[in-house]
Amino acid sequence: MKILAAIGFASLTLMASASGAMAVKSSTVTGAAIGAGAGAVVAGPPGAVVGGVAGAVIGGPSVPRAHRHCWVSHGVRHCR
Repeated sequence: MKILAAIGFASLTLMASASGAMAVKSSTVTGAAIGAGAGAVVAGPPGAVVGGVAGAVIGGPSVPRAHRHCWVSHGVRHCR
């Protein structure tokens, strides 16, 4: 149990130092949250740590923030 706690602490320390050294993208934070949640459901607290680290490394979904352009032509709405 002590070894597991040490591994979890080391993982969190490495993740915190890496995120402080570089700019954190939203996909990284989202991936960590999704991975930690999935890991917690599957394997409990150790799964949350491993899933959070794996999710931060892999990254989450990239959601485009582009705005759609819509117009009305002859009473019909069109969007791109």
